[in-house]
Amino acid sequence: MEWLAEAHTRAEATRAHQQGRPFSAEAFRSEMERRIARFGCGPNKIAQRGHVLPDILHTRWDDMQIYRLHEEDAGRSISARTEAFVAAAEGAMVRLYGERDAPADLLHVTCTGYASPSPAQRLVAQRGWGDHTRVFHVYHMGCYAAFPAVRAASGFLHDRRGGRTRGRVDIVHTELCSLHLDPTRHTPEQLVVQTLFADGFIAYTACDDATWSGTTPALRLLAIDESLLPDSADAMTWTCSAHGMQMSLARDVPQRIGTSVWRFVERLAGRVGLAPRELRRAVFAVHPGGPRILDHVAGALDLRADQLASSHAVLRDHGNMSSATLPHVWAKIAADPDIPDGTVVISLAFGPGLTICGSVCRKEAG
Repeated sequence: MEWLAEAHTRAEATRAHQQGRPFSAEAFRSEMERRIARFGCGPNKIAQRGHVLPDILHTRWDDMQIYRLHEEDAGRSISARTEAFVAAAEGAMVRLYGERDAPADLLHVTCTGYASPSPAQRLVAQRGWGDHTRVFHVYHMGCYAAFPAVRAASGFLHDRRGGRTRGRVDIVHTELCSLHLDPTRHTPEQLVVQTLFADGFIAYTACDDATWSGTTPALRLLAIDESLLPDSADAMTWTCSAHGMQMSLARDVPQRIGTSVWRFVERLAGRVGLAPRELRRAVFAVHPGGPRILDHVAGALDLRADQLASSHAVLRDHGNMSSATLPHVWAKIAADPDIPDGTVVISLAFGPGLTICGSVCRKEAG
């Protein structure tokens, strides 16, 4: 938060110099600290956030890779940010795969950087998997993208054409939200965004019964669905600009989600014959888009604190990692010995559209 206050101050100083107007860095910094403390997600909500981009981890402004704010008030261009994304995402792919063997399909999920060939394609080519592994891209869907990825993986698992065995589909998320801060935008909306989002990576596998070893915890997919809320297209946006991606976020997004989520969950649960009263025994994996999102979902569904504990823990420990966040919640639930075998897991995530996505799973402890 201190880094953000200084970044906004330096960006405004550069802009003031370019415009030839007087500027008091001390007064502006003090005002930004006050505004960030008021509108941002403080340490009582998010204890820490991860960042791969070195810029966010130091204040040697002359040594910045992207946020060279003494040269450009908004930082370097989208091309420089794309180069940084590719380097970080390729490194993450290598670390996540280690000695793992080739999957039949590899789904790459991201909304924070695009390049062709993609980091997933480069990994497959470098490992010599090109004759065995198909690469599929799930891009620019935002925080709910894990659901389209799982839905696509499910389809691939049922594809028996082409003479390939579809027993295992890997899904890899690479999100570098730290590449897309714009310190020239000082609005409350942007201060919420800039104190909320972090970098995140995760890989997981979708497989059929014949492939699953049964020795590790898993979530069995029972149903998956999504819905677009009416008259909400401008409530949340994610668009390209000269200096990275820019997000807009209406103040009433949590309320909009809160008023729509019960009907969505009721329909989703009905697809697997789950009665409303049985939801009281379920665990909820809700994408922690922010503290207010979790509060409104909890209120709308009348959830107990323990039902949302994993979502709160991931937000506290990692921040909002865009599409990589919900898979971290799934991993936490799967590994939690206090959540018994057979527990129903209701998952929810939200994104531009406004889109509500959800699934019903059952934990199988292995």
